[in-house]
Amino acid sequence: MALLSLILYWLFAYHLIRTDYIMLVSLYVGLFILFYQIFKHLRNNFKALTYLAFGFRAIFILAIPNLSQDFYRFIWDGRMIFEGFNPYLYTVESFISQGKYPVDEALALRQGMGALNASHFTNYPPINQLCFFIAALISGQSILGSAIIMRLLIIAADFGTLHFGKKLLEKLNISIYNIFWYILNPFIIIELTGNLHFEGVMIFFLVWSLYLLHISKWAWTGVILALSISVKLIPLIFLPLFYQCFIKANNNRNGVSTTHNFARLIGFYTIVITTTILLFSPFYSSNFISNYSKTVALWFQNFEFNASLYYIARGIGYMFRGYNEIAIIGKITPIIVILFVLCLTFFRRNTTTEQLITAMLLVLSFYYFTTTTVHPWYIATLLILSVFTKYKFPLVWSFVIILSYLAYINLNKADKTENLWVIAIEYMIVYGVFIWELFIKKAPKLEA
Repeated sequence: MALLSLILYWLFAYHLIRTDYIMLVSLYVGLFILFYQIFKHLRNNFKALTYLAFGFRAIFILAIPNLSQDFYRFIWDGRMIFEGFNPYLYTVESFISQGKYPVDEALALRQGMGALNASHFTNYPPINQLCFFIAALISGQSILGSAIIMRLLIIAADFGTLHFGKKLLEKLNISIYNIFWYILNPFIIIELTGNLHFEGVMIFFLVWSLYLLHISKWAWTGVILALSISVKLIPLIFLPLFYQCFIKANNNRNGVSTTHNFARLIGFYTIVITTTILLFSPFYSSNFISNYSKTVALWFQNFEFNASLYYIARGIGYMFRGYNEIAIIGKITPIIVILFVLCLTFFRRNTTTEQLITAMLLVLSFYYFTTTTVHPWYIATLLILSVFTKYKFPLVWSFVIILSYLAYINLNKADKTENLWVIAIEYMIVYGVFIWELFIKKAPKLEA
């Protein structure tokens, strides 16, 4: 079994260098079958599952990703900082178009990331930039060397997620083996370790913060949650959900006043916001906020990929107007998401850690169901949250998300044409399981 596992992962590592969609799907299905068999036979051997999980990750260390171009921009940003430039103030194209090469291998990096990425300002927060800088500091003249350093950082973060995830599961009286639905999942290994997406680092800090919250270290929770936000902005959407954990917490029964709880809530939000601002402050300039906000806005009003409800709304809009529906829908969906978050904040019980995590899962799911862009690696956050809840639909999504890679056949083209029938199949499966678990069947807890 272990030998077969290694052979299949070696095949996929080789595949990262040669893109073939049919081979990708075949290997992906095979790896999920293998994942299930490994988990089934070693479900009570924590140490063996850990060795396999990180052994599989090690196979990818020397690979250059071919399913994502983003890492070229990571390397560019890190080298810009190393050379003394503020990466938030310049597009790649602003240098290359003038024949200027501010970093080593500038032309290779520009070609690798593509014209679309090169024409926009960076949108990666400061802790993410720190990871890029570390890669530039250690290996500033080799694309492969930089990729290896970033991959090692992502693997280290997975070790942290395993450690704190296990501890949190123990505290919640849930099987510790549930953590392997994330750590050993082929989707996670391929998308994070293989394709160098830093959701894994963000997730490490998020899980750590949830563990600290559960053991009532709320001040440190704020600091670590700010670190998570400073890797990827997505945890910002969870901030309102902490309201009940402080205001309506069980310590009211122990003689702690509501006023004291409210003061702690304000202190928590102050720590999160202040820490996040301090982390961004080294990059601040008069143009920083303008550039950064414009880049973030692109995800709502310019980019379209693997969406579900948005594609339906867009299709209806085309029937009446026939053009540029994203400019209209992209302004409405954030408002709808905010209203949904507020509804769960004030009208759903979120006083325990498990209830809070479930609310986070529902909020993030709603956001991904309504947004214009859902890249495969986005599902990683849903998957880790589901480990601590009774829901399995993110696990199913981590399997069928491979269908979205049809758009990556023309990887080096900015216009990635999608097969909407295939996208429809993906979401029919996901929505089917989601509706079954949420409204029809009372889903049991994930048990190993």
